[in-house]
Amino acid sequence: MSMSDHQNRFAVDRVLKFGGTSVGTPVRIKSVIEIIKKAYADSPHIAVTVSAFGGITDRLIALGKIASRGKDDYQNELAEVIECHKISANTLIPQERLLEALKTLDQTLSELRKVLEGVSLIKELSPKTLDLLMSFGERLSAFIIVEAILPDISQARFLDARDLIKTDRTFGKARVDFKETNKNILKYFYDFPGVLPIITGFIGSSKENETTTLGRGGSDYTAAIIGAALNVNVIEIWTDVNGVMTADPRKEPCAFSIPEMSYKEAMEMSYFGAKVIHPPTIVPALEKNIPLLIKNSFSPEVSGTWIGTVSSKSESLICGISTIDDVVLLCLQGTGIVGVCGMAKRLFGALAEKGINIILISQGSSEHSICLAVSPSFADIAKEAIESEFALEMQANIIDEVAIEQNLSVVAVVGENMRGAPGIAGKLFGALGKNGINVIAIIQGSSELNITVVVKKEDGVKAVRVVHEAFFLSPRKNLNVFLVGVGLIGSTLLKKLESHAQILHDEYSLDIRVIGLANSRAMTFDPQGIKLKEWSAILGRASEKMDVKVFIERMMHLNLINTVFVDCTSDQDVSDAYEAILQARIPIVTPNKKANSGRYENYEKLKRVTTKNGTKFLYGSNVGAGLPIISTINELVRSGDKILKVEAILSGTLSYLFNSFTEGKVFSEEVREAQMKGYTEPDPRDDLNGMDVARKLLILARESDYPLEMDDIVIQRILPENCFNASSVDDFYVKLKSHDEQLAVKRREVQKEGKVLRFIAKFEKGQGDVSLQAVGPEHPFYNLSGTDNIIAITSEFYRENPLIIKGQGAGAEVTAGKVLTDIIRLGLDHIS
Repeated sequence: MSMSDHQNRFAVDRVLKFGGTSVGTPVRIKSVIEIIKKAYADSPHIAVTVSAFGGITDRLIALGKIASRGKDDYQNELAEVIECHKISANTLIPQERLLEALKTLDQTLSELRKVLEGVSLIKELSPKTLDLLMSFGERLSAFIIVEAILPDISQARFLDARDLIKTDRTFGKARVDFKETNKNILKYFYDFPGVLPIITGFIGSSKENETTTLGRGGSDYTAAIIGAALNVNVIEIWTDVNGVMTADPRKEPCAFSIPEMSYKEAMEMSYFGAKVIHPPTIVPALEKNIPLLIKNSFSPEVSGTWIGTVSSKSESLICGISTIDDVVLLCLQGTGIVGVCGMAKRLFGALAEKGINIILISQGSSEHSICLAVSPSFADIAKEAIESEFALEMQANIIDEVAIEQNLSVVAVVGENMRGAPGIAGKLFGALGKNGINVIAIIQGSSELNITVVVKKEDGVKAVRVVHEAFFLSPRKNLNVFLVGVGLIGSTLLKKLESHAQILHDEYSLDIRVIGLANSRAMTFDPQGIKLKEWSAILGRASEKMDVKVFIERMMHLNLINTVFVDCTSDQDVSDAYEAILQARIPIVTPNKKANSGRYENYEKLKRVTTKNGTKFLYGSNVGAGLPIISTINELVRSGDKILKVEAILSGTLSYLFNSFTEGKVFSEEVREAQMKGYTEPDPRDDLNGMDVARKLLILARESDYPLEMDDIVIQRILPENCFNASSVDDFYVKLKSHDEQLAVKRREVQKEGKVLRFIAKFEKGQGDVSLQAVGPEHPFYNLSGTDNIIAITSEFYRENPLIIKGQGAGAEVTAGKVLTDIIRLGLDHIS
């Protein structure tokens, strides 16, 4: 009977591979044994490959390095490694087998000790010796698992993969001799029908029987080699996650497992850093068209990811996102490259001679430059190799010195559904741009299977989250708010955020989290979101002193996706920081008027920054609180209209005061009552001096396309100077009381004329003024009540009948409501 006939008669249906995390502790190993027992009960035709116990390979490498120093410093670490395996043996192996098993285990551990003694004596750790040293991890784990499983499955056998897998002598990452290896595998199963082999992953041997390793992730490769040789039905890779994830869950908490994907998608994902499966594993399976099943040994009931010939049936445009966290970009450029044949061949040949792996390549259509990414460990060698190859061209100044950019990350979006689908790149770059992530290099293959971008390393995690949110529409979209100012407006905003949270989630799938919070004294941060029910107590306990620059630096350092800065202060220092925030592509929402009413040069600069960076600067609450005044003027100007005149009552405080200042009322008492109701600033002089109204008028003039400065607006104050120069608020009220009669006389005079007093801001023909005026019943400002604001806009479109906007224009509720509206607008814009 031939071996092929035998294989048909005693077929192996499945190969199961268990990684280091799956066999990390005795408890975990017991779970793995249960999985093996269930698989064996379903069908006895299985084979199992195991990795070293969790962390052991790294510890063996470290032991070798310590021993190579020529000292006995490795003894303590070695004792811990030995103890780890003996504890596992004592815990897992039944008493009746334990004594004999420990003798065999001691022999292997004695061999390990001798290898380390040899390394210590010659003070050298060669690649060959390191491979031998690393092999002990799998040899020990496979042996212990066999001994533990034998009472339940008597056909279990320890199988050293070095007896089957033959390789060349490339120690550290040996190449498999498949002809010899496949012959050995078939012979083993021919000679030992019906056994359950527990096979050492990761290792093989050369023709000279030297121990070799297949590279990190080699245990997966071992399973694929065995499975392909036996032409199994499926190769199962058991790990610590629920299959191949849409992104690394450590970077994107909303990542989820992909039910199905193609071999090509899996190879792309693994090449660009997906740790669940390693690139060499896929090749043997692909050649024999054997599906790979990625399962979670911690949750065996989860279906996992099926990798085969067809891609996912998901409607998502991409399959997943993969990253390489640390790369270096080298750029060769100059006129000497353009149109010259063989330049790329020379470049790649020079790197190949040094054994340098190129991660990705990008060349401009002008052929003026070639950029390539390599591992940081190869950066200096690569630079030297390139500059040596092109030394003559560099001496002739037709090729520049090789430019190196370090601390970069690669982010790749992968999926066969991308092929032929328009708008993928636009969606990708739009999402990155909205979040202020600069793309340094772009690569897309002709297969359209992936789009790869290079970004700054500090933006790597953020980029993954941004792209994942854009393409997979995670159940909940986060908007991360950094709020400065918790006075009347700020505290009301926080109350609204708390009360609206469920509605925003249910209706808009939007989760607004306050990450940073500050008042004038302290600041606090929580990357997971500050509990809004407890914000006052949390900020009250905060020990970090408020510093605007530090607050903004912290916000930028956290580098969260969908970040928005909200300023609910009237602080000049905070508004001075707007440019830096917008330069970082972080949008701003604010009722603070200082930035837009300062020097026109600064106002224009903020406009240019927002336009250049595509960032949002929303300040609709600067004028009219919640009224759509600024937005209406913006729309008129954008539509080609020209604003000719603006006349308005822009202070809810002053509107309330003069609406209430009727017969029998005393003005100073009206001011005090307004302050008690929260309609005024803590110091009422800030309202009564007319400066706030002038700022609002200046903003409206600028929004109407007139480059005015504050000096262009004349303020006619309603009170004498001594009131504003009072030493305190109490002193102000004393001085104000002495002018009550004067104001009462003025009110009676205009009343006799059938008019009322209104504090009006007016802009026309490049001039502005703010003053107390008397208006009659024919005037649109005559019939006002409460804190109403009103604005009359005369324009080319509205020349005969001015456009009137009227409504409540003051109060923390309406102002905070407008700020919240702008925040929600940003959130919806980010996820659209």
